[in-house]
Amino acid sequence: MSRAGGRRPPTVSRPAAVDRPRPGARSADSPPPIFELPPELAIDTGVARRVIAGFIRSQLRQAGFERAVLGLSGGIDSALVAHLVVEAIGAERLLCVLMPYRTSSPESRADGEAVVRALGCPSEVVDISPMVDAFFGRDGVPGAAGQDGLAASAVRRGNLMARQRMAVLYDRSVTWGGLVAGTGNKTETLIGYTTLWGDSACAFAPIGDLYKSQVRQLAVAVGMPEAILRKAPSADLWPGQTDETEAGFSYPDLDRLLFWMIDRRRADDELVALGFEPAAIARVQAMVAGSEFKRQMPPIAKLGPRTTGVDYLYPRRRPGSARR
Repeated sequence: MSRAGGRRPPTVSRPAAVDRPRPGARSADSPPPIFELPPELAIDTGVARRVIAGFIRSQLRQAGFERAVLGLSGGIDSALVAHLVVEAIGAERLLCVLMPYRTSSPESRADGEAVVRALGCPSEVVDISPMVDAFFGRDGVPGAAGQDGLAASAVRRGNLMARQRMAVLYDRSVTWGGLVAGTGNKTETLIGYTTLWGDSACAFAPIGDLYKSQVRQLAVAVGMPEAILRKAPSADLWPGQTDETEAGFSYPDLDRLLFWMIDRRRADDELVALGFEPAAIARVQAMVAGSEFKRQMPPIAKLGPRTTGVDYLYPRRRPGSARR
């Protein structure tokens, strides 16, 4: 996708540089700002933290759980969710599971371990390499997928890794006795940058209504380590993979476009007037529309008088739904 916002008129604010406050003037040798925050996406982080903490507690209480488990990748999304869950229920009730593959970045694991140390929560490491290699094969020896598996693309391998990680988390959900906390953000969900039954699977999603730029703002507010704040967002599915390089977008630009397109419901001509390129608008619209199936429960062929998900509908908090 070509970068949106290349023709912003003076009436549209440019993304603001965000950094931690430092006394005195910034010198020429000062590090660059941590990230750019589009002004229209700025949020009250104090309110956001209180709302999300209440949401986490209510989801656990309604389902009859007191604990949570999440996959900690060393990236900003999972690190932020870990911080928010700890704020809501305490470090002793959160299990963080690090699930590297043999080609995963060592820095990712180190960053994840740094988060665990800072929060003081229980954690464990589960190497998913034997699971993935057993399917695709390794070193010329076929796995369960047969000869075809040896030639599997990076995307195909990455999707299986994401699903293996979620399988591990749901197993640990049983042994730990906690709900799986999702780590996906609004940007990824809208454009379909998720793996069904992989990173998109969870019991509740604390940051699911925050764009990536807002995730970064909230991460600064909770005191996230600067190494995590500054590193390029990546699912770490293969060596050198980054979100923005793979998909060809800049998060600040993409977030602005999604904000005006989805939250503010602007028409195409209005988006162009805001400075977005027509080609970028068309591409993002196609991504949002094409990934709608990822955001909904599977459709059911209606045969009976009352069909689950169609006309047999109850809220999650229906009486008697909590575990005993």
